Parts: sequence; C-alpha cells; structure tokens
Amino acid sequence: MKPIARNSVSLAFAAAIVSSTALVPSVALAVPAGGYADLVEQVSPSVVFIEVTGTATPVDYSQALPEGMPDELRRRFEELVPKGGEQGPRSGLGSGFIISNDGQIVTNHHVIDGAQRVSVTLSDGRELDATVIGSDPLTDIALLQIEAEADLPFIDFGSSAQMRAGDEVFAVGNPFGLGGTVTSGIVSATSRNINSGPFDDFIQTDAAINRGNSGGPLFNDAGQVVGVNTAIYSPDGGSVGIGFAVPSDLVQTIVADLEDDGTVTRGWLGVQIRPMTEEVASVLGYDAPRGAVVEAVMPDSPAAKAGLVDGDIILSFDGTDIEELRDLTRAVAETAPDADSQMTVLHKGSEKTYEVTIGTLDAEEA
Repeated sequence: MKPIARNSVSLAFAAAIVSSTALVPSVALAVPAGGYADLVEQVSPSVVFIEVTGTATPVDYSQALPEGMPDELRRRFEELVPKGGEQGPRSGLGSGFIISNDGQIVTNHHVIDGAQRVSVTLSDGRELDATVIGSDPLTDIALLQIEAEADLPFIDFGSSAQMRAGDEVFAVGNPFGLGGTVTSGIVSATSRNINSGPFDDFIQTDAAINRGNSGGPLFNDAGQVVGVNTAIYSPDGGSVGIGFAVPSDLVQTIVADLEDDGTVTRGWLGVQIRPMTEEVASVLGYDAPRGAVVEAVMPDSPAAKAGLVDGDIILSFDGTDIEELRDLTRAVAETAPDADSQMTVLHKGSEKTYEVTIGTLDAEEA
C-alpha cells in the first residue's frame, strides 16, 4: 500500500461542546448551471494563503559523508567544512479559511506545527500575522486569529453528515503556492478510515488536492464548507484523485473546543482494545465481528472502577453500537469528562450493563 501523504509544501513540518458557528444543512443540488463561477466568486474572499516560518536548526555536514570514506579524505573535508553549521529558517505553506468576521481561521495542525511565525495572505493581497489559538494533532485541525481593521468576509459550515457518495464538491486553495486555485469533483466515499489516527472519519474526494491545499475548504454545491482538506493518497506526491477531508461536523466541535481555551478536552475510559476475530464472532453466533475486545484495563481508570476486566467485549456505549474500534474511541472521546455513561458489555458469555463515570484524557495519554 502506498503511503498517505499530508498535502502541504513544507521543508520542516513534514469533544463535547457544540460550535457557535451557524450550522446550515447541506442541500443536495446539481452542479449550478454554467458551473461554479458564481459560488467561487462568493466564497473565495474567505479562503487564505498561509505561510509559516520555523527556527533555524544546527546541521552537521560531516554526517552526509559516505561510509568507508578514506580517513585522509574525510579529514580534509572536515577541515574545509566545519561540523557546526546552521540550516536556514524552515518554511512551509498551506491554506485556510475565515469562519468569523473578527478573523478566526481554520487550517490544519500539520500546516502550523512547529511554526515560529504564521503569516496569512488574504484574497485582496493583504498580509497579516496570525496567532495560533490552539491546535489538535489527533484530528489535524488548528484555529488561528488575525486582526484586521474592518470586518472580514467569512464562510459557513454545512453538514458533512448529509453528504453522500456521488455528491458534487469543489475545493479552493493554494496548491504549490498557486493562490485561489479551484478544483471540482464528487464525494468518492464517506467515513473513510486511512489509519492516520484514532478519529479517522474522512470524506474522500476525487477533486484535485495537492501540496499546499492542506487546511483549505471543501465545499458542497451550496457554497458551504463540508470538509477541511488534509491528506492525499499519492505514489509520487501529486494528486491522483484520492484526497481526504476532515468532515465539517467534527471540525466544528474541535474548533469550538479550541476557541474556549486553546486545547481539546476528551473523555477517557482507560482500556486497551483490539478487534474481535472472525473465529470468536463465529463461536458467539455473530454474522461478523463486532464490539471492542478489552485487552487490558488500566489501574484506577474509569473502566476499572466500573468493573470491566480483561476479555470483556464492549458492544455499545451510550447508545452507540460498537461495530469497529474507532466507534468506541470516538464515542468515549466525545463524552464530557465526569459524565455518567452506560455500556453494554459481553462478560463471560452474558450481556451486562455497566455504569461508568468518564475521566479526562490527558495529553500524554492522547
């Protein structure tokens, strides 16, 4: 399998709160007569170009010398090129979009990760420094703030839950630094797991997404943001028609949490889990594997206090059926810490209901 590549150009940077941003339901429409020109004209002023600069790093040129190089040649090289050196300031670029008239901007975490300075260029050419309010590496979402002298144009979120395979979408961004580039396509799949993290739930699209599109918006045909472009599947670094966007419903939740204090608060159960095997499913009489098998229960964790033990199988959590591991991961993470929840657990062949008070996932556990 070819690797998934984050789609920003970079030399160095390889939930329980409801969003206050208005949620406008997506409406399934055909491609507008005459194309997307009117919609693009409407939304483009809210799409921005992001440039980041990191600190310079020391470099040892002698490490680049080939193994087995004669000692005399190595000595002469080291005399000419000192071991101590400094690589120039690290830089990268990406895209983003304005979500409020006071200058809040959504982009990818990997676009701004490690940045010392973040610069935002608006569609009218103005260049402004941005402050990172917060970012979440687990969903690859970051929230920035710029200060402008007047209200800024912004765009609304649509509902990613209403998107279906085959729906028309278009992207606006800055691939390879080419600002304001528009590409179009369809939703190729929803709820796609690309094994990049515990909260994978991507919208897959064939709209061309390339390096520099990272953090840019994916629009439905009503001009609402339904995803944040974040990764591509590519054998050579270019678009082959397989791109992935973080769904807008998740983005809104993360943004609202970041806006509060710059961090994301997630629930914690305290178990290590693995999938059910086909053999176990057959023995239990299931048509297919389901649930999350508990491999280990952490001491003093919410799960331990609730009475879970190794070998238990969690079948549902707070009404959410657990069909695969990420169902449990997301359901727990989206539960507010200290909330009381119910789990249906298969314990020694019998289904039981467990009451559990969810804890808080700290940064180290995440």
